[in-house]
Amino acid sequence: MDADLETYQVQLSQVDLAISSDPDNAELVSLRSELKELVELTKSAIAAQAEAASSKAESSSSSRKKDASAPTHSWSAGDECLAKYSSDGQWYPARITSVGGSADNRVYSVVFKGYNSTELVKSSEIKSMPANHAFVTPVSNKRKLTKAEEEEREKKKKKNEKKVEAKAAKAKEQTAKQATWQKFAKKSEKKGVHIAGVAGTSIFKTPDNPLGRVGVTGSGKGMTEVATQAKHKFASRDEDNL
Repeated sequence: MDADLETYQVQLSQVDLAISSDPDNAELVSLRSELKELVELTKSAIAAQAEAASSKAESSSSSRKKDASAPTHSWSAGDECLAKYSSDGQWYPARITSVGGSADNRVYSVVFKGYNSTELVKSSEIKSMPANHAFVTPVSNKRKLTKAEEEEREKKKKKNEKKVEAKAAKAKEQTAKQATWQKFAKKSEKKGVHIAGVAGTSIFKTPDNPLGRVGVTGSGKGMTEVATQAKHKFASRDEDNL
């Protein structure tokens, strides 16, 4: 359109030049009038086109800013959502258990309802759950156990249960013995019977002499006497009598 305007302006200048030589030429005067009108119309069209382009650019820029400023959904652990199941690519109700990754590339750990395995999904694989969404349990891709495998698993389960019961019974027995001993010690203490090792004293006792031997409290014997070491003296003898 700019090229058309330039052409009209050149033609108008040529007509003006011709009219200056022949001002009474009605045909040239009419042509000049038409060219002036075309020039004005073209200028108006160019201005309108520029205004429309500017308005469109502003609208597009505003839309981009709005999209950029619009807050994205912030997910956190415990939120209910719809997540894409990797086995079939379908969306199922799930619960977010943890959030990881960077701010630009979030990774969510989810557990599908009715399916206890955990799966990692990206931001594009998670969305809000609609109010009228029908609950559908995802189909597991795990292999079904054979009858023999089921029986073996049941045996292991019962064996582990017996081990747990045995450990619990042993711990209970040990606790009962400990309680009985503590009860006996308290009764003895009330009766004035001193039991070494119960009232915070040791059953072993040593004399003041660091070289003394250890004695046992309540054994009925005194402390072991410390023997004094002395050099043995040999008696002199008459060699002639031998």
